[in-house]
Amino acid sequence: MPSAIGRPDDDPAARLGTLFDTHHQRLFRLARRLARRPEDAHDLVQETFLRAARSPASIPNGHSSEEAWLVRVLVNICRDAWRWSAVRQKTADASDVETLGSPGAEAALMARTMVQSALQRLAPRRRAILVLYELEGTGIKEIAKLLGISAVTVRWHLSVGRREMAQVLGAGRQS
Repeated sequence: MPSAIGRPDDDPAARLGTLFDTHHQRLFRLARRLARRPEDAHDLVQETFLRAARSPASIPNGHSSEEAWLVRVLVNICRDAWRWSAVRQKTADASDVETLGSPGAEAALMARTMVQSALQRLAPRRRAILVLYELEGTGIKEIAKLLGISAVTVRWHLSVGRREMAQVLGAGRQS
């Protein structure tokens, strides 16, 4: 894919528009998995592109470099939001469970809620890595490149994150 940023003859608005057209769907899918609500995912993507608009010169050249920069910004915004939320609220909110039509739908909602709750207990970077790998299907080398860390570090976070998730989910079944 062509690079959206880095052509000096383009005006910043056109470059930002191309950047948005090229990467917003991927960023929204990631944000949706990191956020609790769809509205939060939209806000995360919007804030990511606002930061890109504020400093277009800081976005590196090349499609994969642009994407990596945007993913890092998105993950950092999520981490900031998670930290802020953790300070304001020490315990997880109970989900509103509406009357569901079938027992299968209720079980699926409960499973999804348990996984989301377990993910919320992980450290921000570990949560992002687990979401990228397990839910998005992103490879270890690509995650390392996107987050600017080594592949060994990604594998370590995956291992520890899976173990922590198993502990949290196992404790939820016993209670």
